[in-house]
Amino acid sequence: MELDKKKIAYISLAVILVIIFIFVISDGCAPDRPEMVQVIEIPDDAYGPEEWAKVYPLEYESWKKTKEPRPAGKSFYKKGWDTDRVIYDKLSEYPFMALLFNGWGFGIEYNEPRGHWYMRIDQDEIDPSRVGAGGVCLNCKTPYMDDLAEKHGKEFLHMEWEKAIAKIPEEHRDLGSTCYDCHSNEDMSLRTNRKVFTEGLECIGRKEFTRQEMRMLVCAQCHVTYNIQKDANMKSVGIEHPWVGSSWGDISIENIIAYIKDKKNIKEWTQNVTGFKLAYIRHPELEFFTRQSEHFNAGVACADCHMPYKVVGGSKISDHNLMSPLKDDLHACSKCHPQSKDRLREQVKAIQDRTVSLLLRAGYQTAVTAKIFEQVHKNETQGVKISSSLYNRAKDFYQEAFYRVVFIGAENSIGFHNPTEAGRILGDAVNFAARAEALLRQGLAVKNINVPENQPLDLSKYLNNRGVRGLDFKPEQEFEDPFGLQNIFVPRFKMGL
Repeated sequence: MELDKKKIAYISLAVILVIIFIFVISDGCAPDRPEMVQVIEIPDDAYGPEEWAKVYPLEYESWKKTKEPRPAGKSFYKKGWDTDRVIYDKLSEYPFMALLFNGWGFGIEYNEPRGHWYMRIDQDEIDPSRVGAGGVCLNCKTPYMDDLAEKHGKEFLHMEWEKAIAKIPEEHRDLGSTCYDCHSNEDMSLRTNRKVFTEGLECIGRKEFTRQEMRMLVCAQCHVTYNIQKDANMKSVGIEHPWVGSSWGDISIENIIAYIKDKKNIKEWTQNVTGFKLAYIRHPELEFFTRQSEHFNAGVACADCHMPYKVVGGSKISDHNLMSPLKDDLHACSKCHPQSKDRLREQVKAIQDRTVSLLLRAGYQTAVTAKIFEQVHKNETQGVKISSSLYNRAKDFYQEAFYRVVFIGAENSIGFHNPTEAGRILGDAVNFAARAEALLRQGLAVKNINVPENQPLDLSKYLNNRGVRGLDFKPEQEFEDPFGLQNIFVPRFKMGL
């Protein structure tokens, strides 16, 4: 019995020695273990990505891919910049916009955006009327914005475009958003880099945010609407977000419109067809998405869908090649949705098709009303004036419709970020525009002035020979029946680069 115990002890010791020997041999033959990433101190003034790239080369390389064209055919409506180096002109795609925006830069050239690499560059390549507001146009286009505004004061905001650009260090004059805009150089935590945006958030009662909320807000610094404040000489003197009366999760179109209708110093332009001084609504992704959309209520942030985690080599990174999930083969969507990618694409298309259908109807209805206003004003010059009560009510309804159409037209998801809200907003737009038209027709009928049942829009007048490049569009059909299906869907106008 005692011999058996000794034998077992010897065998056990031998097994242990063999295991240790194998481990030593195998470890000695293995390649060197990878070293931990060495943390390099990033300077406080590292506006460009060069210093950050030394520490985070994989993220930097993915960010540089925003310079590359996107594969054609993957997105249904937001084609942007395809492999044929073509930019899509929104005014030709949605001709009613050419009529409604006639009177300033957006009515001359309004293109689908390219990748984030071109945020600043695109402003040099578009019609110069689009940067007529001056240095204020750089608010979303350069990480130097706050520093330049603080150094040069309000003078920088209305400084001529070329002079404002010259204030940016030469090596970074073409640089759009970069690491500095979203991350702390000390610990890489998320931060915002726009004073105006911070003030806007404080206006709706928020100063502290969770990390997941910050994964929305760093994007929202630019993907948000704003208005340019003007002085008596129409010079730019400030920027503000039209959020008074709103709250986090409830920045409604109603509150936005009420604010911009009430504020005189943010009426940035005059609409030619009506003669009305109007404000504008720009890329309102934050407002639209956070108004109780399904994904917002589920705790999803912008980065979850547009900067999904990916494995590069042996590392897991947040993909900084920002793009629509459609153009990335729905990689981000598949993390949460078990359906097939074909099924998910069909769902996205159904949402966007419905939104475009409503947008076209709302846009053309608003354009029809604008043309009837034009007739009303023409008659006034000949001494025939309709009831002021009818006129004022029609004008109010028209602006309610106009700003709703602009809101959805400028928002970059074609309704997908909040399908229910898109339908509500555009349905109301159709109603407001139709009510305005009815009031104007009533006022003109009293004066025995006939208005055609199908109001001509004269769209070629607004689409052709635009701006310094003389942009031109020749539709395959006339647009005398804007609500007929044959006239709603028009060929895209392509501009080769």
